[in-house]
Amino acid sequence: MDFASRITRLPRPYQPDHAEEARARFGDLVGALEDLIGGAAGCSPYLRHLMQAEAEWLPAALDAPEKALEALMADLRAVDGDPAVALRQAKRRAALLIGLADLAGVWPLETVTQALTDLADLACGLALRDALGHELRRGKLPGMGEEDLPDACGMSVLAMGKMGAGELNYSSDIDLICLYDETRFDREANHEARAAFVRATRRMAAILSENTAEGYVFRTDLRLRPDPGVTPVCMSMAAAESYYESLGRTWERAAYIKARPAAGDLAAGQRFLDALSPFVWRRHLDFAAIEDAHNMRLRIRAHKGLGADLGGPLDLMGHNMKLGRGGIREIEFFTQTRQLIAGGRDASLRMRGTLDGLRGLAAKDWIPKDVASDLAAHYRFHREVEHRLQMLRDQQTHDLPETEAGMDRLAAFMGRETHDLKDELLSRLMAVDRVIERFFKPEDTPEAADEQGAWLDAKVIARWPTYPALRSDRAGQIFRRLRPDILRRLSRTSHPEEALLAFDGFLAGLPAGVQVFSLFEANPQLVELLVDIVGTAPELARYLSRNAAVLDAVIAGDFFAPWSGLAALRADLAARLAQEADYEARLVAARHWRREWHFRIGVHHLRGLVDAATSARHYADLAEAVLAELWPEVVREFSVKHGAPPGRGACVLAMGSLGVRALNATSDLDLIVIYDAAGAEGSDGPRPLAPGAYYARLTKAMISALTAQMAGGRLYEVDMRLRPSGNQGPVATSLAAFEDYQQSRAWGWEHLALTRARSIAGASELGADIEAFRTRLIADLGAREGAAHRMAEAVSEMRARIRAAKAPEGPLDAKLGPGRLQDVQLIAQAATLVAGRARQGTAAGLSAGTALGWWSEDEARTLSRTASLCRDVRMAARLLGTEALDAEALGAGARAFVLRESGCADIPSLIDALATASEAAAAIIDSALGRAGAPQEGRA
Repeated sequence: MDFASRITRLPRPYQPDHAEEARARFGDLVGALEDLIGGAAGCSPYLRHLMQAEAEWLPAALDAPEKALEALMADLRAVDGDPAVALRQAKRRAALLIGLADLAGVWPLETVTQALTDLADLACGLALRDALGHELRRGKLPGMGEEDLPDACGMSVLAMGKMGAGELNYSSDIDLICLYDETRFDREANHEARAAFVRATRRMAAILSENTAEGYVFRTDLRLRPDPGVTPVCMSMAAAESYYESLGRTWERAAYIKARPAAGDLAAGQRFLDALSPFVWRRHLDFAAIEDAHNMRLRIRAHKGLGADLGGPLDLMGHNMKLGRGGIREIEFFTQTRQLIAGGRDASLRMRGTLDGLRGLAAKDWIPKDVASDLAAHYRFHREVEHRLQMLRDQQTHDLPETEAGMDRLAAFMGRETHDLKDELLSRLMAVDRVIERFFKPEDTPEAADEQGAWLDAKVIARWPTYPALRSDRAGQIFRRLRPDILRRLSRTSHPEEALLAFDGFLAGLPAGVQVFSLFEANPQLVELLVDIVGTAPELARYLSRNAAVLDAVIAGDFFAPWSGLAALRADLAARLAQEADYEARLVAARHWRREWHFRIGVHHLRGLVDAATSARHYADLAEAVLAELWPEVVREFSVKHGAPPGRGACVLAMGSLGVRALNATSDLDLIVIYDAAGAEGSDGPRPLAPGAYYARLTKAMISALTAQMAGGRLYEVDMRLRPSGNQGPVATSLAAFEDYQQSRAWGWEHLALTRARSIAGASELGADIEAFRTRLIADLGAREGAAHRMAEAVSEMRARIRAAKAPEGPLDAKLGPGRLQDVQLIAQAATLVAGRARQGTAAGLSAGTALGWWSEDEARTLSRTASLCRDVRMAARLLGTEALDAEALGAGARAFVLRESGCADIPSLIDALATASEAAAAIIDSALGRAGAPQEGRA
């Protein structure tokens, strides 16, 4: 469609005589085009001047504005030699065409700002090429020639601010940072090269910003570079990176959200930005950035004389649409601060544009969708007003008129009535102000209900300032704002004295406080969660204090959503590991990732979102995901020195609780590694190894990857005593040796353990072969004559050894003792083996025992109910601590949690229920062992 058919709005001429003059000049333009020309010239002296200068060019440009702009850019790219004159003519024509398209609504805001940005990019490139060519011709860039000019001899121009985001306003300065790649020069030549790049930068800036009779191109600002008061206008990338790593501030991080290479060596510029990414995007949620951004707002207002008072009525006359209350910068700060908070964890939030940022934040639920939509609409309106203010006289201004006449002119330029425009301006500015103030300055927290209550231990509170987390002034200030709300919430728990002590334990364990307290201040729901935890599970609270970064997960995603499943976990971890550059970083990343998911499972269990059985499966899914994704990383790292795994590779078998998908919060991992060299004599790396040595050392590398104490702690403790020959055998076993051992030398308890084995990582084909062997072996063992008698003897011997090795830790020990969890699991494994079934798990074993006639269906249900009760109590105990439950030491919250999980009314009832259920189960087990041919056992 042509320009005229796309017009959606028109300015009204404020000065009719100027409008008539313009209409007469463009007599061939009729209808809406004539009204547009008249309205623009009748309001804007600047556009009127451009119309006079480009009267011959404009009519044809309005026939096809996109093609006209493309032709302008193409003509510029073809310029050979000094580009100054061509650039100024192109700027005049582009400013006129873009201005009219904006006024008429032919182009939306994004098209307008991108067109201005594209012109700025091209102008910078042409000016830089001319400036560097001048230095090359003088021989001032050592080692460089004309052939190096296409990539600017290693110099890169970074576009910052609105230019970086493709959001240039109509009469915008362009903010540039100029850098050069010092690795392109010998060390002794670096000083001379820097001097040449400094001269080239100044020449480039002069070409762009010098105001001649032909006008200017873009006013250029180079002050966003590191420490501009003392550094040259072009500096080495290494020096800039060093500055940001050691001295970079929050506002500089925010500035780099929009940064991009715009001219010169684009590849080098992108490498610099990639290297700077850890400075801009922190790995953990960075809520301390909120206070930094708020303080920055206040400093800007004070510096610009806009006042620091954020309350009171808003006066439109002379109001700054960019920096004032409710203005453009407020929306940008809001968006960029949220991006800084979350962008380190979620790379999809690292978009440069403000509107894109608002959409992305809303899509990830960082801000409500209606807030994002409203702010986007306000931003568009604010930018249109800003453009009209600047189009009037080509001034870099953001101030609304200070007189009624000036406001009338602006309203006419926007095709509005003055009173309507004022009403909308005030309404939108105040709406933005309300949103921003709630974000940057949350409502004051009311005082605690009873700061002097009997439950408050003054000695406990008095020691808080001595804790590491509260030693900095900034942390102390934030905590003082939080304290009333925290104490009020603690006072509402069922036993506030216990909750206070548990919170004290959390606070004492925090190594630092600014980030955590900022996180709490910005997200009050986390305080509620913390109080819930300290009031129920003090051990989990202490874990939280050592691993406070897991709170990121609570607000960074679907923390309370249903479980995503093993496949999604593996994909998530794989994506997380792929972001890291080296092996050690991936091990650390895996620890942080696992820690967050582990905490999530615990919170879901604590809050009753999942039951004990589901929680056990989730812990197992988590461990399996870690092993499945970490094993190839270990293999890849090991292969660098020793070559790829010889033969068919190796497979990691999960045994015990992991094998049957039933871990608890503190479980270690029972593992076996089996390999098949398939006739290979060794590996083929720089340091080759024989298969046995290769896989043994590879297994030890895997154990180290899991158990090494690194940032984020350990992943898991590992127990490999279930491998053939236990601790006396090699840590990795060949497939042939494993099969031979299981068929000819394994003990009965080792065959029992095999009923819970499954492959979870490594070579999948080998894993399938091991599973096929396991299935055949169990079927064969069950079919052998006297299998039931032998298994009964093995179980009886194991029960006796367990009783001798460790006594139950009290009446609430759900694992140890006749008829308790371990006892039921043992007899279920024996039934599985004797029945020749390969299915894993206690439920499958109990079903097999019924088929064997070891117990009736009613007795199987009794065993199942006993196992479930013991499991539920044990899962709760492990979430609350590392020991069996102590009825005397349980706090009120923990007691309520355990009773909820067990379905009992009180602790004595739970003790009775465990005793009754285990006694019945022990009788059934004793009877089953007797039927299987073993001597009858007592219940000592």
